[in-house]
Amino acid sequence: EVQLVESGGGLVQAGGSLRLSCAASGLTFDDYAIGWFRQAPGKEREGVSCLNIRDDSAFYLDSVKGRFTISSDSAKSTVYLQMNSLKPEDSAVYHCAADCLLGLDYYGNGTLVTVSS
Repeated sequence: EVQLVESGGGLVQAGGSLRLSCAASGLTFDDYAIGWFRQAPGKEREGVSCLNIRDDSAFYLDSVKGRFTISSDSAKSTVYLQMNSLKPEDSAVYHCAADCLLGLDYYGNGTLVTVSS
């Protein structure tokens, strides 16, 4: 059974930082592109960042470029999202999912990020 388990969300003031983690199990980690999506109340889900672990290429939503960094640790089968200079509009439930390039077959339950102004 494939599982994606997110952690690291919380409440932070604007300008602060958080690091989200996505621990993957039940899949061959290095064969996937794993990414982060977010959904705020009343808004559509949007893709935030995607890491192609197959070739280490990364993609970002324009509004987070320069502030967020996606990375992975294959030994731990974990993908991270380092979020700096957070803004209130970054508040959302953040989910990790795979495969963010070939189709979302697997989706985690999410972790809540709240940025206060």
